[in-house]
Amino acid sequence: MLRHYFLTGGTGVVGSAFLRRIASRQERVTLLIRAENQAAADERLANLLTFCAAAPEAARKIEALPGDLYAPRLGLAEDAYRRVAQNCTHLVHCAGNVHMKLPLEQARRQTLAMTRGILELLDASPAARKLEYVSTVGVAGHTPGEIPEKWMEHPRRFRNSYEAAKAEAEELVREKIAAGRPITVHRPSMVVGDAHTGKTIAFQVFYYLCEFFSGGRSHGFLPAVDGMHLDIVPADYVARVLDWSSGREQPSSTILHLCAGPLGALPLSRLIAEVRRVFSAYGRQLPTLKELPLPLCRLALRLIRPLIPPGDRRALAAMPSLFAYLKEAQSFSNKNTRALLAADGIELPDVEEYFDRVVGYYLRQKG
Repeated sequence: MLRHYFLTGGTGVVGSAFLRRIASRQERVTLLIRAENQAAADERLANLLTFCAAAPEAARKIEALPGDLYAPRLGLAEDAYRRVAQNCTHLVHCAGNVHMKLPLEQARRQTLAMTRGILELLDASPAARKLEYVSTVGVAGHTPGEIPEKWMEHPRRFRNSYEAAKAEAEELVREKIAAGRPITVHRPSMVVGDAHTGKTIAFQVFYYLCEFFSGGRSHGFLPAVDGMHLDIVPADYVARVLDWSSGREQPSSTILHLCAGPLGALPLSRLIAEVRRVFSAYGRQLPTLKELPLPLCRLALRLIRPLIPPGDRRALAAMPSLFAYLKEAQSFSNKNTRALLAADGIELPDVEEYFDRVVGYYLRQKG
């Protein structure tokens, strides 16, 4: 069956990895790109195709439409919207506002608007066979212990507005699934670069954490991390699962956890050691570590902030929102997802197999 994908978030980490994968098969793809006009959308698409190393014959099957995910009809012109609804067979929604410090009402308004928009397109499209909806394991919020691969129904607090908005958006998707629409919800953990090359279109939270945990930006002051773990997953694995799932018109599972899981997540103490090893191998001069209880570490970072360069100062200012993830022991079950994927030959790569490539790519790009 010939597929015609409608992709949101193609310029993001997950979306670009997915586009690179399906472009190699010369699939037909229509991307929604945030742009004021067609010329601006085409320019952004050209840059994206360069990143994806798309062959000319594949590029000819990929088009960009200027739009706005927060607007009615996804900001598409009426004729463009009608054309997408009539022709696109698979919808893949990778877009998301990943800023964790937005005011809650703004985060809710934006995330719910784009979710409603993609669900309305699914309903309006007689050609659409399936929707892949990218959520996050963060919908668990402050829930200690092992998070199951199912809907989150208990009351919970969230670390930031991003998590809260995504959790509310999942409820809209859940209602649509209950009404019989073919949708799979994908919950990635912290997404990093390609497992084989380390390549990524953008450096997100993981890379800020690496800089911090190296000790280079904090004069060596780090919070005590005993018993804490970090769950990361490579972008190409997420892309492969999205591709696989889009080919299964009757979802084998409503929710997939795309993460390292309880057995694969790195202990933070090990992560710190590995980050410092790779940073040192790339010539970074690192201070001796001074590990403190979390409250004392926060105080120490406030005291040294005036003494460090402005760039590092801005990076450290983002640390309090990340410290929220160190307050409880939490893991994400992926047993059912891994078993389902393994039956079709899709294996989750081990973090230790790709860690050096991912961090090394970052350091080479940063010079």
